[in-house]
Amino acid sequence: MTTEAAALKRTPFHALHLEHKARMVEYAGYEMPIVYGSILEEHRQCRASAGFFDVSHMGRLRFSGRHARKFLDHVCTRQVLGMQPGMVRYSLICNERGGCRDDVLIYCVDEDEYLMVCNASNRHKLLEHFASHKGDMAFKLGDETESTAMVAIQGPKAMELISRMSSTIPSMKRYRFMVKNLVVIKLLVSRTGYTGEDGVEVILPSSMAKLALGMVLKDMGAESSVVKPVGLAARDTLRMEAGMPLYGHEINEDLDPVSAGLDFGIKFDKGHTGGPDDERTGTFIGQDALRAIKAAGPTRRLVGLFIEGRRSPRQGMQVLSNGVAVGEVTSGCISPSLDRGIAMAYVPASMTEVGTAFELDLAGKGVTAAVVTKLPFVSNT
Repeated sequence: MTTEAAALKRTPFHALHLEHKARMVEYAGYEMPIVYGSILEEHRQCRASAGFFDVSHMGRLRFSGRHARKFLDHVCTRQVLGMQPGMVRYSLICNERGGCRDDVLIYCVDEDEYLMVCNASNRHKLLEHFASHKGDMAFKLGDETESTAMVAIQGPKAMELISRMSSTIPSMKRYRFMVKNLVVIKLLVSRTGYTGEDGVEVILPSSMAKLALGMVLKDMGAESSVVKPVGLAARDTLRMEAGMPLYGHEINEDLDPVSAGLDFGIKFDKGHTGGPDDERTGTFIGQDALRAIKAAGPTRRLVGLFIEGRRSPRQGMQVLSNGVAVGEVTSGCISPSLDRGIAMAYVPASMTEVGTAFELDLAGKGVTAAVVTKLPFVSNT
């Protein structure tokens, strides 16, 4: 192992990755499994049965105290006011220009306590952002990323596997969570995910991760076909088929959520409960910029594209109309489920109708046909 690799952080499941012969790579400061054997096999494992994903590198931040909800309503585009304990909501965190600092999940523990799951590469940036906007609001912000672990179990047989641990979790609605006690281990289990499949994400203490994994996934050995580990590469092809945005690709500081088709994650007119502590509830950072983009209509929109041929589309490839560059690919791959090229790309807002024909510049290796199609490419939930 190189000196550089040795300096990378490791998740509590590092030994498991090595045991399953994962190829490890640097990702957001962590040494993470990119693939265990075959990207295609891991992708199809999740689509046909169930996959185990180590997502411990994701940031986990806890907000608690009198103004915790008020602060989150100020920095998040989605309304936090009115969330009930056990609810999870997807939201964006924007800059003043309406660009995306990150996309996050907000968990309501109770009226004065919330957990935020954010992208690994944005955790430190968000902590600085939150510190600069805290003002005189009274709440505590705890970074629980390294004291906890996080895994996802995704696929059509995932809930069958989870039912062995609990009879109540399978009946939980999507974007809900509950806390379960597994002997001496407390687990936070949410019915969320990033694959387009059913399943759960589980947060647990780092110190108990190995023990919990052995108890929950007793049949995860090489002889088991129900659930197997899946690396970052297949996680990416799965989320692309599901049409889910990835930070640094479909959204970033210069790309707004309206253009990205994430309007559902924006609440322009947030409610008020009344009283002095809620004077800022109705506004959030970037609200004016996003309202202006919404009113005028974005100049570009994110679309899905089917690509002809067997060359894999890649981020940065130009989308052409009659030979003229009009857009750019944000993500692309050969879809394992559809056995054809798929891509997400930004194109002019006037050219987003399903069936619109484009060409794709294959980075100096010719051009191929591309056509707008409805997202998601694959829908299993």
